[in-house]
Amino acid sequence: MSTELVKVTINGADFQVAKGARLIDVCRDNGFAIPSFCYYADLALQASCRMCLVRIEKMPKLQTSCTITCTDGMIVTTQSEEIEKAQRSMLEFLLANHPLDCPVCDRGGECELQELTFDWGNLEERFIERKNAKAERYLSPMVANEPQRCILCKRCTRVCDEWMGEEAIEAGNRGANTVIGTFGGWLNCSQCGNCIEVCPTGTLLDGTYRHQHRPWELTQTISTCTYCSDGCQMSLGSRANELVRIVARDRYVNGLNGEFLCVKGRFGHPFVNHAERIRTPLIRYKKGGRLVPATWDEAIRFIAQNIDKTVSEHGNNAVGVLASPRLTNESVYALKKLATEVIETENFAVSDAFSLKPFFDNLSGPLATHRDIRYAETIVLIGGEPEELQPLTGKQIRQAVRNGGAKLIIVNSVPIRLREQAAQFIHINRGTEDAAVLALADGASGSLSARKTGIDAGELNSLREAIRQTSGDVVIMFGGELSPSAQAIVAQLPYSLGADGRRVLLHPLPLYNNSVGAHDMSRDKARDVNAVLRDESIRALIVAGEPMVGGDSSDVQPNRDFVVLWELFISEVSEFARQADVILPAASFAEVDGTFTNNDGFVQRVRKSIDPVHQSLPDWMIAARLAQELGVDFGFERSASAVFREIADRVGGYEGLRYPALKDESHPVQIKHAIASQRDLSNEIDSLRKSVEAMSYDGEKIHETPSVGHELFKPATLMSKTPQIGLLAAGNPTPETVAISPLYQITIGENIKREAAA
Repeated sequence: MSTELVKVTINGADFQVAKGARLIDVCRDNGFAIPSFCYYADLALQASCRMCLVRIEKMPKLQTSCTITCTDGMIVTTQSEEIEKAQRSMLEFLLANHPLDCPVCDRGGECELQELTFDWGNLEERFIERKNAKAERYLSPMVANEPQRCILCKRCTRVCDEWMGEEAIEAGNRGANTVIGTFGGWLNCSQCGNCIEVCPTGTLLDGTYRHQHRPWELTQTISTCTYCSDGCQMSLGSRANELVRIVARDRYVNGLNGEFLCVKGRFGHPFVNHAERIRTPLIRYKKGGRLVPATWDEAIRFIAQNIDKTVSEHGNNAVGVLASPRLTNESVYALKKLATEVIETENFAVSDAFSLKPFFDNLSGPLATHRDIRYAETIVLIGGEPEELQPLTGKQIRQAVRNGGAKLIIVNSVPIRLREQAAQFIHINRGTEDAAVLALADGASGSLSARKTGIDAGELNSLREAIRQTSGDVVIMFGGELSPSAQAIVAQLPYSLGADGRRVLLHPLPLYNNSVGAHDMSRDKARDVNAVLRDESIRALIVAGEPMVGGDSSDVQPNRDFVVLWELFISEVSEFARQADVILPAASFAEVDGTFTNNDGFVQRVRKSIDPVHQSLPDWMIAARLAQELGVDFGFERSASAVFREIADRVGGYEGLRYPALKDESHPVQIKHAIASQRDLSNEIDSLRKSVEAMSYDGEKIHETPSVGHELFKPATLMSKTPQIGLLAAGNPTPETVAISPLYQITIGENIKREAAA
């Protein structure tokens, strides 16, 4: 949008606004309410509901303000008898076939049609013909549909296309017979539920929550998602100490994700109140024995005695402490403090899938925010699969290309679905992402990199040239495929690729909700998690949250003398659970106060929605109680804010922060990661070149596009507690009838398998 200001007169008042700004947004921003249904910021214009009508001087008819851009001298009237009559007439048409079933509609109390009818509706309905009613149905395990309530605003079809790139839901037929439906009658997509979120009526509904509660019965708590590293803001709806619904925060207050959530964030919450949660501390008094319920005092005392015994017999470093990247910053910090200041062991680690330490040690520019991605001129994605692993990032990439004209360049060994939006897809051999980074940093290595990646050298040259020709922001993203040397080189690219008029921003793609925050909390004290897991000299392990790496018993030495695990569930396949001498019930994200740090570097509040279920406790509180039993009082006084205050005093980048400063997520706080000076990377480049030279010339390319949901639908520990996820993971089979939920029709078994992607 232009930075030039123009004068616009609205209802007799003069305003200076950006030239080309959308008139409906200008009016609303300046306090003039304009009703609408089809208009949705940052989506393609529809202009079908005709509710946002205004009078513009020198134009012969009323105009839809959503399609008008501001020009100098424009004189606008938003309220008049003429405009009101037109708006009331439009509502009358919309209600002609709409059933008057607000008392039983799940959207009642949150329905935009209901609200606008109170404000602009006629007192009497003049249409007496029989309504064009249609039977209710299910479109998928997640999405229920009441077709007769649809007003054809087509928000759902546009978000499915522009946000998700799936086009799974579309309008069919024409005129009065137009309906919103799916191809083949069954919705096969990522099941994000954003069509539900943006629907202004009760047409599309949450099939997992339907007919359970009214919205005014719920206590709404603003918090942050516990799944991927995007840090989506959400509103947790609870009643009677049960978390019953999650919606995107924008329904109440704007957040960085607006009304966007993925299938995990929106539907993956039943684990919080699940019957299989660990209810009480459990102690195994002898190896191979049974786990016996115990009190917290008994469990903490038993742990402290065994830690003291291990230290006295084998030394401080015989104890290892592992923190999960799913924990809050406060919990990771408390665990690090327990390890380094109380037990005084060097064996503290964050059990993440890959370490970001080489990246942040060499960081030479600010992290790109999701807004930066949306308005970037060029986006370079090296490895990763954000549409499955960081869905908000994937959505911002799509909108940057489709709505903003950005140039997307993908370097990947897998033809991921985002390549459909790419201006250039560089299809490299499996495992050769480092070679592409080498070519990006060192033009002289382009020929070597091309041979190893199995592509033409011109493709890598065009990548460098595309960056150099960009005027504006370049965002470089990378996934977990890069080696430490490649991460260090990428972190320094803003120095070598930046120029006047061109800013290079970086955006890592870690896998978990607090991967960045866990790195920040442990940066100077953490060992590599694989080294800790395989270190036979470590005789005792304290494991907070199942490690996210390894995933099988090969990473765990079978001869540990003592293992402590605190978690939400006891996994039947977990080597840690089988070896654990003590298992403690930890609280979920909905039961604690704290913070996560997302891949933008934003510090985001996690707020307590319900009391901890059963006897569970926050992870940081467990660490503090154990420290006290070992003779050190952390002084946190059962307050997460006290832990964060110490973080702000001790952890670089978080200086001076307090919870009140983080209360407005519509203006998030980005931490100040240290910016490294430009340095000689010849050692890293030489190391990377040697690594690339050792690669095979006969690498293979993956030609099959991964199926939608192959990562999103994985029934891992938390997601498996949502029954519908089992159906999606099994291939989302079509039920015999769409009149009732497929959960009551389909039994998941070996005969249900996901079909291979075409």
